[in-house]
Parts: sequence; structure tokens; C-alpha cells
Amino acid sequence: MLNQHLPILLVVVPLLAAPVIVLLRHSLPSWLMATVASIATLAIALQLHQQVVSEGVISYAIGNWPPPLGIEYRVDAANAFVAVIVALIGVFVMPYCRRGVAPEVRAEEHYLFYAMLMLCLSGLLGILLTGDAFNLFVFLEISSLATYVLIAMGRDRRALVASYQYLLMGTVGATLYVIGIGLLYLQTGTLNLADMALRLPTMGDPRATLAALAFITVGISLKIALFPLHLWLPNAYAYSPSAVSAFLAATATKVSIYVLMRYFFTIFGETVVFDARHTGVILLALSLAAMFIPAVVAIFQTDVKRLLAYSSVSQIGYITLGISLHSVGGLTAALAHLFNHALTKGGMFLVLGGVVLRLGGSALDRMAGLGRTMPIAAFAFVIGGLSLIGIPGTAGFVSKWYLVTAAMEEGQWWLAGAVMLSSMLAVIYVWRFVEMAYFRDPPEGHPPPGEAPLSLLLPALLMIAACVWFGLDASWSGGMARLAAEALAGGWK
Repeated sequence: MLNQHLPILLVVVPLLAAPVIVLLRHSLPSWLMATVASIATLAIALQLHQQVVSEGVISYAIGNWPPPLGIEYRVDAANAFVAVIVALIGVFVMPYCRRGVAPEVRAEEHYLFYAMLMLCLSGLLGILLTGDAFNLFVFLEISSLATYVLIAMGRDRRALVASYQYLLMGTVGATLYVIGIGLLYLQTGTLNLADMALRLPTMGDPRATLAALAFITVGISLKIALFPLHLWLPNAYAYSPSAVSAFLAATATKVSIYVLMRYFFTIFGETVVFDARHTGVILLALSLAAMFIPAVVAIFQTDVKRLLAYSSVSQIGYITLGISLHSVGGLTAALAHLFNHALTKGGMFLVLGGVVLRLGGSALDRMAGLGRTMPIAAFAFVIGGLSLIGIPGTAGFVSKWYLVTAAMEEGQWWLAGAVMLSSMLAVIYVWRFVEMAYFRDPPEGHPPPGEAPLSLLLPALLMIAACVWFGLDASWSGGMARLAAEALAGGWK
């Protein structure tokens, strides 16, 4: 009986946890409530994913109003896969929060922090599962508003500026998205995404469809932080609490990428988006720019958090490059890298959070001698860096291999060279950390040797270990990415 309601439970469990946490008002009970809700969410996501793989697409009508009249949650292999990623990151981040939040968020705001984190988690999962275009906007705003508050909770006063920048650009993106779905509603008379996908090919005037596609693409690209619409991201990651940086880097942009893929391949269809519209060429050009320009900027950063932030913009370019190939192989590469980068970057931000707690900052020069004073943390960070580069034996290598293979299948041999060349830039900015940690002496006043508390270190090490695991055995992640790609390309059936 409970299995019938898994789609709504996945969203409702963290959503209900938020007001309960506000009523608890104390740090430890709030953290326990958020942790339990996160674990329950992951269990539901895994069960839902298994159900979709075995039974096919699930349609869940809200309030017993049959679609397309009422709001529908529609789950297939694609959004179920991304939902598992989001829920998994939530479970990894929560143990870190118990000790990691204390020095970065004021004590009287701890319960609000956990409430906002649950709202953000619920909003992201709602975006993934809903089959209604306007309901997607509602969940997009829930997750975004919670994110603005989470960023602003950082003790650094620049966190307020970063939050305000994100608010401005996020509002613009959401507005453009609403205009796009408004045009689609005027044209098709429905907000149900599956119904919309059926009606759009029968519409006579393509101009409104193309205008809606343009508004939605630009609006979602702002949320993705696709170059050059990424200006909100570096400050948001650099000045927010470390747990927030890890959670956002691993989930928020990934969910928005799913939305873009869903609209491109399921709602509008490849014919409208890619054939004779030059959308693929434009996305390819922006992806290549994202792979190179932010990576060059990352090389010159003096703050490791900002270095990782610009690295994220660069890595997003690899995912959109896979989308631009508009093939099942390209989508598989994009979804595989979405999963692998979530683990890698989430783990690196958590490792860095423990280092910041010990050293009092994330400036690169503070990392001098880290290989001797915090050898486990330094080694874990380097492993994550190797995954960003795409060294064999790491998850990053697997997704880049998929990407190169997909490019070659399309006859785009030169893209394989571009992927490898851009990876060389990652070698440079990762080497900057290696040089500082292993070839420099600790500065005066450096804390005595010792690792971060185990509650901070263990979640980070597990995520980094997962990067190695899925680099050595990609059968599950690659297989699920392939199923998700086929679901996106095949539409909701």
C-alpha cells in the first residue's frame, strides 16, 4: 500500500520535517530530525528507483484528479536516478553538519539552518518528480528561497552580498521560465508536461514554441550557472557555510540540468530543439567556453573555495557538452558526469570544510604543509582533484570516457581532443594545491598536526571513496545513466 505513495512521500517527508524542526528550536533535536528525514528520503528514493526500473513509468495523481486536469507526479528512470543522487548527498551532508555548522552559523540560527536545508531538499525533489510545468516553478522557488537563506547564514558578511547576487539572478531566471511556460500554456492549453509534449507537435505556428524554448532555456541556464550566466556561483560557494557549498555544488545545478534535458528531449523534442535551429551548435560553443575559460580563472584563484567554484562552472560545461551531442550516448555521458561530479565536488567541499575548521580559512597559502599536518584530508582532496582531472581509477575518468566515446560516435573527433586539453587545465589548478600542501612548509602560527573531527572527516572520506569505487566499477552508475538517457530520449510513455 505504501509503495503506491512513494512519489509524494519523497517530497512530503523533508517538507514536513522543516516545520517540526522550527518547533523543536534546539540544535541537537533539529539535527536529529533532519538526519532521520534525510535517511528516510534516501530509502524512499532508492525504493522508487527500483520500482521504476522494474515496472516502468509511474504516474501519481495528486488529490485523485486525473491528469491532465490535476497535478501529476510522473517518475521515470531519468528523474528517479537524479532523485537518488540528491537524496544521497543529503545523507552524506547531514553527519557533517553536526560539528561543521557550529563555527560557521550562529548558534541561535542552527534550527533555522536545518529547516531551510529540509525545505531546499524538498524543493529539489519536487522539481524532479512533478509532471506539471507551473508546479515545477513553485518547487524551483521553494528550493531557491531556502538556498538564499542558507547562503546568507554564513558568518562572513560577504555571504549576504553573495546571497543577494544569487537572489537577483535567480529571480531573473525564474521570471524567464514563467514567461516560457506562459507561452506554452497559451499555445497548448495545458500545464501537464506529458500532455504538453503530445500537443506541441500539432501546433501550427512554430514562433510561439521557439520563443517559449528560448525563454525556458535562458531561465534554466541561469540556474545551471552555464557560462557566461555563472556570475552568482563563485561567491555563493565561497562565502556560504561549507555544508551548504557541498550540498549546492552536488545537487542544485544538477537538478536544473535535468530540467533542461527534460524540456529539450521530452517536451519540445529533438526536432524542434536541434534540427535547423542551431541550438546544438550554440550549446556546444557555450560548453567549450565553459570547459576552458572558468578553468583558466580557477588557476589564478587564491582561495580554494573559489577555485572549486570556478572548477564547478567548468565541469558543468562537460555535462552540457554531452547534451549538445543530442544522442543517447551524449546523454549517458552527461548523466554519468552529473552523478560522478556530484560525488567528487561534494566530497572535496566537505574535506575542505574540515580543513577550514582547523586552519580558520580557505586561503590557498593557509594550505602550506597540509600534507604533513592533516595528511588524510590532504590526500582525500588530491584524490578528488584526480577525479576532476579524469585520471583512470576515478569516477571522473569514466564520465569523460563516455563523453569522448559519444563524440567519436558522432564523428566529432576534435571534441575528444578538446576534452583532454581542458583536463590539462584541471591538472594545473589541482597541482597548485598539491604544491602548497606537499612542497611548502607550514607557516608561522600553523595549528599543530591533527585531523578534523571524525564526524566531519568520515562523510567526506566516504564520498571520496565512492569516487574511486565508481571509477573502478561503473556498472551501476553507467547502467543507470544509460537507462535515464534512454528514458529522456524516448519520452514519457
